[in-house]
Amino acid sequence: MSVQETTAVAHCDQLAQAIRAFRGSAHRTEHWGERLADVLCGGGRLLAAGNGGSAAQAQHLTAEIVGRYRDDRPPFSAIALHADTSATTAIANDYGVDQVFARQVRAHGRPGDVLMLLSTSGASANLLSAAAAGRGAGLRVWALTGPAPNPLTAGSDEALCVAAPVAATVQELHLVAVHMICAAFDAAVERRHG
Repeated sequence: MSVQETTAVAHCDQLAQAIRAFRGSAHRTEHWGERLADVLCGGGRLLAAGNGGSAAQAQHLTAEIVGRYRDDRPPFSAIALHADTSATTAIANDYGVDQVFARQVRAHGRPGDVLMLLSTSGASANLLSAAAAGRGAGLRVWALTGPAPNPLTAGSDEALCVAAPVAATVQELHLVAVHMICAAFDAAVERRHG
């Protein structure tokens, strides 16, 4: 077996091990999808944020909510906070990088809205500031992180932590969680509008 094949097999083995552990807490995605449907069907919104690959996952989530996951349904309000490059760069320049998401949470968030924060480390200062801003503004703060304990889970109302030592594996399971949340969300919306 070549080095590349060994690396690929090891990656698959790490992912399989992590998904077995993840399966025990995956019921939280069902709960989140249902609660998100309650909030969004009631006129609330989802704010989501992350850094790097986690930003891509946050934007994937908001795209599925505004667009659709599987079947056609009404659009719902979901904003990926990092996607407004003019706002993020202006805030970073004027207030500091740790305020990039917090300031947007205070601008866009309303009591009862959901703030979903994605982080492989659970230690990013800008996400911790966003969580504090969200709690202060009356939002429900949910964290999708890597291994617990970490500061972001401690600063959130609810958390789903992926027990994997490699950031890539954490992100792969975050995508699984995003899809599971979207499936539960769509099912709950269908029950309401069926």
